[in-house]
Amino acid sequence: LSQDVQKHSVHTLVFRSLKRTHDMFVSDHAKSIALDDESHKVKMDVKLKAEYGAVLHMPVLKECKDRVSLLSGSMQSHQSYTQPVFHSTGVALTTDTKMHRNPSDGGIHSMALALPPSQSLMEGGGTRNSALMRKAPTMPKPQWHPPWKLFRVISGHLGWVRSIAVEPGNQWFVTGSADRTIKIWDLASGKLKLSLTGHISTVRGVAVSSRSPYLFSCGEDKQVKCWDLEYNKVIRHYHGHLSAVYDLDLHPTIDVLVTCSRDATARVWDIRTKANVHTLTGHTNTVATVRCQAAEPQIITGSHDSTIRLWDLIAGKTRATLTNHKKSVRTLVMHPRQYTFASGSADNIKQWMFPDGNFIQNLSGHNAIINTLAVNSDGVLVSGADNGTIHMWDWRTGYNFQRIHAAVQPGSLDSESGIFACLFDHSESRLITAEADKTIKVYKEDDTATEESHPINWKPEILKRKRF
Repeated sequence: LSQDVQKHSVHTLVFRSLKRTHDMFVSDHAKSIALDDESHKVKMDVKLKAEYGAVLHMPVLKECKDRVSLLSGSMQSHQSYTQPVFHSTGVALTTDTKMHRNPSDGGIHSMALALPPSQSLMEGGGTRNSALMRKAPTMPKPQWHPPWKLFRVISGHLGWVRSIAVEPGNQWFVTGSADRTIKIWDLASGKLKLSLTGHISTVRGVAVSSRSPYLFSCGEDKQVKCWDLEYNKVIRHYHGHLSAVYDLDLHPTIDVLVTCSRDATARVWDIRTKANVHTLTGHTNTVATVRCQAAEPQIITGSHDSTIRLWDLIAGKTRATLTNHKKSVRTLVMHPRQYTFASGSADNIKQWMFPDGNFIQNLSGHNAIINTLAVNSDGVLVSGADNGTIHMWDWRTGYNFQRIHAAVQPGSLDSESGIFACLFDHSESRLITAEADKTIKVYKEDDTATEESHPINWKPEILKRKRF
């Protein structure tokens, strides 16, 4: 009689085996192994040697001697509530000192005095002097910023508005659009001053020089152009990129232009001679954003390969690569006063410290593809996203104090709400955004708001704060 054995999946059999094993050993599951005195002693000796080896035979510092006399003097005056005083002069510990017992008060004193002054954590030895104890770290409270409100909507472009730049005199600003034109607008009135045609595809980046009367533009037609604003004509082309040019920036102190492209490179150009000084290679995907500064690192780039690179301009090589982001880095912004910068990606906004790119903190909560960041010297960070939302943050604490979703211009689809670029003007009283509904929106601070009418609703998430 052949009886069919019921077939089970491997998964079921493994779990049955695990259950049987668990049932077999569950009774002594919580029993800890008995402590072996000999091995515990060896462990403690090794630990002491490893952790305190550096200070076992330290010379006594002169200032420590002075301090011990002061300390003992002050302790004698507080005899009412302290332990007996030990006039120790910082005896260096030796290997035969039995350390695995709790150290006496004298031992604590000699340890505190053997350490240099910067390292002795509790200078009070064993006294109840709470002022000298190290305080628990506190989260700084965010600075109050007035909310921003929509002040003006400027229409005139016939395609998505992709880029903005404000001229150094703060009289006018420039926009580049998917309608292949560059338009110059009066900042005060919002009136159109001039349209420049010449690109044969979307204009992705514009920049106005503070050192010469030039305007620079780049686009998806692989072209980088230099316009002379006295004649409103193109006077130079910078040839070299093999694909669409996504962003450009001017060096603040030398006549150098840096562009970045879908060909996964950034190129450094001499403005006057049109020479390609460096081709910065290393990214493995589209380089979406580039920023220049006078201090090192003079160039930083963000890419769709989800990395940020800090470049050495002189050598034309990478100084550091920051790999913390998990998604494309589409935008970078540098703080106007601090030696810090922020990067925006679909996962979150991250703040970094120059020159090595040390991580500061995450600004989470803007759950969208972040296309643009702007920051002013008051510490207001603005992030604009693909879904048309704008978030306002306090730079120092990462507190999100305002969220804006402006209505699209009549005649546009609701899906056509997206922020491609945003920028503060030089007075920092206006925020200009370039949007997918073909408009330029100008925001200003709400003068009527007070701390009472718009209080800070701040609940720090200390535990959830990611450390990467």
